[in-house]
Amino acid sequence: MSMINMKYEYKKIINKLDNVTIVTILIKYAVFYSFYILRRLKMKKLIFLGLSVFFVFVLFSCGKTDDTNKKTIVYWSMWNEVEPQGQVIKAAIEDYMKKYPDVKVTVNWSGREIRKTLQPALDNNQIIDIWDEDLERTIRTWGKYAMPLDDYVAKSYDTTDGKPYQETVISSLLELAKTYSEDGKIYAIPYQPFTFLIMYNKDHFAKAGITKVPETWAEFKDACAKLKAAGFTPITVDDAYVDVIYGFQLAKYKGSDWVKQLVIEGKNWDDPAVLQAAKDWEEMYKLGYVSPNVAGNKYPQGQQEVANGEVTMYLNGTWLVNEIMPTTGPDFPWGQFPYPTVPNGVSGLYDLNYGGQSFQVNKNTKYPEEVFKLIVHLTTGEWDKQLAEKTYGVPMANTTDWPKQLEDAKVVFSQLGACYPWAGGVQYNTDKTPVIVAAFTKVLSGQYTAEQFVDEVKK
Repeated sequence: MSMINMKYEYKKIINKLDNVTIVTILIKYAVFYSFYILRRLKMKKLIFLGLSVFFVFVLFSCGKTDDTNKKTIVYWSMWNEVEPQGQVIKAAIEDYMKKYPDVKVTVNWSGREIRKTLQPALDNNQIIDIWDEDLERTIRTWGKYAMPLDDYVAKSYDTTDGKPYQETVISSLLELAKTYSEDGKIYAIPYQPFTFLIMYNKDHFAKAGITKVPETWAEFKDACAKLKAAGFTPITVDDAYVDVIYGFQLAKYKGSDWVKQLVIEGKNWDDPAVLQAAKDWEEMYKLGYVSPNVAGNKYPQGQQEVANGEVTMYLNGTWLVNEIMPTTGPDFPWGQFPYPTVPNGVSGLYDLNYGGQSFQVNKNTKYPEEVFKLIVHLTTGEWDKQLAEKTYGVPMANTTDWPKQLEDAKVVFSQLGACYPWAGGVQYNTDKTPVIVAAFTKVLSGQYTAEQFVDEVKK
């Protein structure tokens, strides 16, 4: 091998190693010139080989990053590593460690199994600094393991433009977090927000001559009439969300607290609003506004009717855009509006079910400042934007651009009112929920009258 080729080969090897410290750089030069001198002196091949192996070993040893003095944060994630959320969070963590080289973050990609595995691990005092899951679940289920974060949200960070963190994100979700805790403090930081809205096809509305989204029940029925006249089936549902339609309708009349009390105590099934909520949708069926497939729709068949352009509207979370993206593609003409108000109802237009996933911090963590900086890193700036873009979801920061598919939802988030529990409170009695679902499905498909529905659910 010529001196030039040898020099080139060793440079290739050396350049692949990490430039960690000044010492490493000096060793690189020492190795190169040692090879050069040894070659010029024409020493025996065995000695040359032995020294080569020795120096390469030294280089690799010195080139490695020493993690022993780093602050280690252990994160248990609700996502699988291959999911879009997992991919973004993984990249964000790598960026965070470059930004804070004295911190190392290790991730356990738990997936949804975290609901089963986290608490036993915490009870066994396993070191876990941060975890994530649904906002209500983290606070109500694991709040006793978590530290309050009120002081941290009141501080500014490098991605909050000099403002306190709490002023740069969706404030209604921080307020919602307080309602789930016993002492009114913040025990989890929301991200990937959602709300339940009527998700619809804007092209259908345009072809039907609908120029304004409905806000009242009367306007909603008028929009359905125009859609039907234009040749579209106005609305559909499948078995996974039947209870949400009835729950929302009843909650609009009486409020979600009343609905929750109704299903738990079972004392007010004869209230006129119970019957009226069912009558409203019985009429929708009779007018031909409900998909004829509802009786047999098993999730996700209802939402696929919308994805395929067969039906215009579907009551669902804002995650629907991402969920059926493989069918719709990114150019589907998405629109959203809140579930309409009802005559003499107590709930306003922006009283809806909303929430998000959330990050929670272990009260025993050694590094609370570093952990919260990681949360800020993930929920503001570039990585909040990436998470919204890659999952077609709602960003947490007020300054982040929204996906074009959810532009209408942005207006809603800025005006959110009271937060409904899931299905307006209907699911607080898990024994009664399947009865309501079965009976209301029959109303939507013309098999039951509203009166028969009431008779069935109050048994």
